[in-house]
Amino acid sequence: MSDRIAVIGAGQMGNGIAHVFAQSGFDVVMIDVAQQALDKGRDTIAKNLDRQIKKGALPESERSAILGRVSTATSTDAVRGAVLVIEAATENRDLKFRIFGDLDAKADAGAILATNTSSISITEIAARTTRPELVIGMHFMNPVPVMQLVEIIRGLATSSATTERVVGWSTAVGKTPVEVNDYPGFVANRILMPMINEAVYCVMEGVGEPTAIDTVMKLGMNHPMGPLALADLIGLDTCVAILEVLHDGLGDPKYRPCPLLRKYVAAGWLGRKSGRGFYSY
Repeated sequence: MSDRIAVIGAGQMGNGIAHVFAQSGFDVVMIDVAQQALDKGRDTIAKNLDRQIKKGALPESERSAILGRVSTATSTDAVRGAVLVIEAATENRDLKFRIFGDLDAKADAGAILATNTSSISITEIAARTTRPELVIGMHFMNPVPVMQLVEIIRGLATSSATTERVVGWSTAVGKTPVEVNDYPGFVANRILMPMINEAVYCVMEGVGEPTAIDTVMKLGMNHPMGPLALADLIGLDTCVAILEVLHDGLGDPKYRPCPLLRKYVAAGWLGRKSGRGFYSY
């Protein structure tokens, strides 16, 4: 397959996106400012491939070819030649605006610029470029190699041709694309984050212990994971950032982050990545 893909960011989401594209036959360059992050990202891809082989979901003979399709770079100059650039940096508006200005200057004319943002306006991101019709949201779910959904978000100026191509690529990597419109939090986080926030209020108000709250949601609502364990997996700082986007963008007090959630973030209790959140890891 000749389509070359560039992924900006080698973290949890970035290396997962690189993994699924490489596994589906695409050449991928994973770009991050830190070489250490790139090395760690490649290690994660290798470990996840081993997990797939162990489960019988992937023949062992394909492992080295998949890894061989993932190259790395520390400069965004490496986006040249890519038909699709997917940004998967930290959920921070100013950072994403800066990255998209840079990508617009360096990517080939006609290259599609996608963002894996889980809540920030695609229209606003696109306005930082000279190609708003070629900017789109591709919100993958975590962990990317396992989760089926990609939320495809059109900005105000995104063209139908861009949307069709991105839907095609999403299907080509074995995902189910669902088109949604550009509103704060889109669909996934607009529904998920108030549930997580409410679960934190239940902890703060002493309605139940975290394990009790999660067990109710798992056994009573058939959720595979309780909302507090899920918050720890996502990162409590990310949850606060998304709730703030919802609160600012929609102006409704129901999206106000729970004070206990803010307190945990202030303490550095961010969930799994810091070793402690609502649970210890």
